[in-house]
Formats: sequence, C-alpha cells, structure tokens
Amino acid sequence: MKTEINLPENAFRELKEGEEYKPVMNPRDGYPEVTAWSVIWGVLMAILFSAAAAYLGLKVGQVFEAAIPIAIIAVGVSAAAKRNKALGENVIIQSIGACSGAVVAGAIFTLPAIYILESKLHDPALSASFLQIFVASALGGILGILFLIPFRKYFVKDMHGKYPFPEATATTQVLVSGEKGGSQAKPLLIAGLVGGLYDFIVASLGWWNSEFTSRVTGFGETIAEKTKLVFKIDTGAAIVGLGYIVGLKYAFIICLGSFAVWWFIVPGMSLLFHDTVLNVGGSTATMTVGQMSPEEIFSTYARSIGIGGIAMAGIIGIIKSWGVIKSAVGLAAKEIKGAEKSNNTEVSKNSEATVSADLPYKFIGIASILAVIATFVFLWLGVMNNLLFAIVAILLVTIIAFLFTTVAANAIAIVGSNPVSGMTLMTLILASVVMAAIGMSGSGGMLAALIMGSVVCTALSVAGSFITDLKIGYWLGTTPRKQESWKFLGTLVSAATVGGVMMLLNDTYGFDPSREGHLVAPQANAMAAVIEPMMNGAGAPWALYGIGALIAVVLDRCKIPALAFALGMFIPLQLNVPLLVGGAINWFVTSRSKDEQRNKERGERGTLIASGFIAGGALMGVVSALLKFGGVDLINTVWLENPMSQVCSLIAYILLIAYFIQATKKKA
Repeated sequence: MKTEINLPENAFRELKEGEEYKPVMNPRDGYPEVTAWSVIWGVLMAILFSAAAAYLGLKVGQVFEAAIPIAIIAVGVSAAAKRNKALGENVIIQSIGACSGAVVAGAIFTLPAIYILESKLHDPALSASFLQIFVASALGGILGILFLIPFRKYFVKDMHGKYPFPEATATTQVLVSGEKGGSQAKPLLIAGLVGGLYDFIVASLGWWNSEFTSRVTGFGETIAEKTKLVFKIDTGAAIVGLGYIVGLKYAFIICLGSFAVWWFIVPGMSLLFHDTVLNVGGSTATMTVGQMSPEEIFSTYARSIGIGGIAMAGIIGIIKSWGVIKSAVGLAAKEIKGAEKSNNTEVSKNSEATVSADLPYKFIGIASILAVIATFVFLWLGVMNNLLFAIVAILLVTIIAFLFTTVAANAIAIVGSNPVSGMTLMTLILASVVMAAIGMSGSGGMLAALIMGSVVCTALSVAGSFITDLKIGYWLGTTPRKQESWKFLGTLVSAATVGGVMMLLNDTYGFDPSREGHLVAPQANAMAAVIEPMMNGAGAPWALYGIGALIAVVLDRCKIPALAFALGMFIPLQLNVPLLVGGAINWFVTSRSKDEQRNKERGERGTLIASGFIAGGALMGVVSALLKFGGVDLINTVWLENPMSQVCSLIAYILLIAYFIQATKKKA
C-alpha cells in the first residue's frame, strides 16, 4: 500500500509571518524527476497532443487545455508500470507534454490567417513554409520560457495563496491522487466521472442544451430584441469547478466586467446609435446597431473595449511590478558581467542541502539575447528581406513579448484563462500601424505582421502555460531548473509537430470557405479580418480601445483589480456567470457551519470535487471533439432549438450544483 500523501494545510492560503511552505516531495526521500521514462513519455505527450490540438482547433474550432489530460495519462501509465515514487516523474511528463497546447494555440491563432488571406486575395506572396511556421513557433516558445523564468519566484512563492491558480490546482490534485493509497483519491475520481459524464452528455449526445438564456421565453426574446438585454450561462461542469477554485472575490469582479459590457454598454450603444451604421476604425458593418443582436454588438464593438482594458490593465501591472522586472533584469546583467552571483537559490528546510532553484540568471540573460538575435535574423532574412523593417519588427516583438509575459502569467494565476487572443490582436494592430508607417504594407506587410504576431502569441501562450507548470512544481517540490531545462525540448517538439500538421491540413482541406470540408480556424479568421484592412489603409477601433483603457485606469484608482474586470469584458457572458456560481458555492460551503474546522474540511473537499469536474470535463472535451472530427454526430439540432432543451439544461445544472454542495458534506 502506498504511503499517504497529502498537500500541506497551507498549500492554498497565504502564509503567516515566519511560516514556510514545505512541498509534498521531501528531498530526503529521493524522488526521481528527469529520467528516460519521464522524458520519453513527455515527448510522446507533446507530439500526440500537439497533433490532436492542431487538428481539432483548426477543423472544429475547439482548443483544449492539455495539462490535465496529460497529468491523468501520466498517472495512469505510471500506475500501470508500478513505478515507485512516480510523482516527480509525472510532473516532468506533464511539464514537457503541456507545451503542446500552448505552442499550438500560439500557432493556430495567427499563422493560418496567412493561408486564409492567400485564398481570399489570390496572392502567391502570402504563403508560409514549414520552416517559417516551425521557427516562428519555436522562437516564440523559447522567448516565452526565458522571459518568464525571472518571475517564477514572484508568482509562485512571493504571491503564494494570493492567486487561486485554478488549472494548476486541478492538475496538482490529479497528480497527488495518483500517489495516494486506499480511498484518498475517491472524491476526485467520483467527481471526475460525474463532471466528465455530464459534459459528455451535453457535448456529444445533446440531451440538453449547453446554455440557459433569457431567450427561453417569448418575453425574454422580446427584451433581447428591443433593448439588447440578455442573460446567458454555460451550464457545463468544468466551468463551475473552475469558478469554485477561482473563488467568490475574483469571480465577482470578473462578472462585474461582463455585466458592465452586456447590460450597460451593449444596450447603451443600441440606444445611442440605434439607426446608425457604426463604422469604427475601418470595420465593415452593414447593419445599423439597432438591427444587430446583443451578441453581434458585443463581437463587433464592445469586445474591443475589453481588449483596450486588458492592454491598459497589463500596462498598469507592468508599472506596478517594475521593481520586480528591474530586479530580474539587473541580476541577469550583473551575472553576465560577472559582477556578482545571482541569488536564485532557495534553501529548503526539508534538507540540509541548498537546492538550486532556477536556471542561472547568466544563462537566462545570454540565452535571451541569443534568442532575440535569432528572431531578428529570422525576420530579416526569412520574412522581410529588409534591414530597417527587421530592426523595427524585432524591437516591437521583444518589448511586447517581454512586458506582456507578466500579464499572461497574471491572467492564468487569477482565472486560469490566458487572454492571449486579445493581446495578440493588439500586437497585430500595433505591428500593422508601425510597419505600414515605415513603408511595409500590402501582402508583404500582412505576412510580416502575422509572423510577428505568431512569435508574440506563442511567447505569451507558453509563458502563461509555464507559470501553471512552475506552480505545480512548487506545490509538489519539483526542482524548478529541471522543469525549465526540459521545457525547451517540449517546445521544439511541439513546434515541429504543429508545423507539419498545419501544412498537412492546409493541403488536405484548405481554408477557402467555398471549398467543401474547409478548415474553420475561427481565431485565425478573426486575425485575418483585422489585419487586411489595416494593411490596406483602414484604421483600428482606437476609440473603443481608449474607452477600455480609461475604465482600467479608473478601476485601478478605485483599488479594484483591473485585469480581472477587463477579462470579464473580453470573455463572453455565458462563460463568466458560471465562475460566479462556482465562487458562490465556495463561499456557501465554507461559511455555513459555526465550526471553523468543519468549514475548512468542506472547503478542501470542495477543491477536490471542483478539480474532478475540471479534469473530467477537460478529458471528455477531447473525446467529444475527436468524435466530431471523426464524423460521429449524435446531437439532434432540432431538439436543441426547442426552448425546453434550455429548461432541461437549467434543471440538470441545479442538480449538478446540489450534488456538488452535498458531496462536500461527506467525510472521506
């Protein structure tokens, strides 16, 4: 029977003065980490999930997070092989393999736009080779890793207990459950089965609708049509689990941002511009605002306010953390000069030895410089063939990628969702404006801006994903420098895989809407729609970005977390409301009893159940997407159009919540 393993009591709360967090794996116990087993399985996971994520993301428009499914597989294969003390190895497998989702997201959000524009404009200058896709993805990923490492200690240690880290929490619970004996993993397993089955029924069988909306009644439909007021909630298990871990505070702030956009800005725009065809920043709207649905007003106009808010919240965050940034850069510079040794080691009281934490700052500094030089050479000789254009491009890419690395990490730490598409959209707009201003426009400008956007998008995506891995390692006791070293391998493998898969899919299906079975690629289509008018002389919705930026500044002055609020403005309403439901469940189960110890026990059990919901939902999401990709469609669309399918959805959701609350009362 395995030794009982539990996360320490102070794993998810702020530490008291003088208190130390001691991870699960004690250095004295000799947990293996980097072995042939962990590296081979990590690489296999990177290849498998890069191919799967690229196929599914481009074919059916569904991008999934790979960390949790990989953690489940790692636990499964280690158990099947009866490996002793496999926890450290499983962390490395997950860390290497999780590069897949991050690199794929960076690539498929941007690079397919090249093929989309080539198909639309019939311009042979708009084409991307395998080498360009691979190098852009690989360099972006490497920059993301290098730029994030100096901030590891700040995010995972200094801010311990101050950020919820929802995805890292769920993944950690999965990994720990794999090392537990007896019935200790039972709550997580049962919740995973319940949440996974629930989400599978919705996504693959369509027994009830995936959303409940105010349009379920004729009155609600009339209100939505006349006043543009609508209420929507995704009734999936995974998102309510995410909300529980995020907690009521951040969930409430995120929803305030969403409510401000959907219940104030969208109806307000309809009221003010009801009979106006509003072309903001070169948009090609053909309907008046009053003719649009609330969803169309949000996607056409209001979401840009969220993008502006995210950008300004990011800038505010950069200013506030400037001391941390300056310190990290200063330490690297001193090491490179050999002036003094960096203080990037941590003494563990679990062992008399001093455990090296991060890769040496000297290595990080030199490697970052080399990566930037390599990116510059790639942009100069591989994309632009113009020295001035390449110099301007590398300055933009480096500054944006470095500064917004902390924004990506912050977003992941708060809500588990990286607003990388919004930040990439802003990057593309800035790149288009600047590159066009120095004379690079048309097809060549589009190609250059999209390659630049891909490097930045991949850097931010990988950085956001990597902070999750590092937090998992901190909770469990993995050596950070080992995670950091092998993350490069996972990035290179994922970049090569996604490049090959993207080329294959383009040759097989293409992106031309007139071609039967063409690839959907919704994010890339959005990027293409933005960049084409920009490079052809049209503007950007600067007024809307400005409104969002102003809102972020006001919020910051009022001591309200601007990034959480801006995320709410950017993410659709139906995905934000379930976070509030989950946060409310957290508050309810941890405050009902007069016995504080009882509340604490229920809260910890709730974290296990929420993690099970997230894990089960993530795994079944992959299965459902694979079934769709394979042509297996068991959903009756006629039934889903019936308002009763939404009523059934609400009933099922209430039962799910009741199960969640009741399950927290049971003793392990």
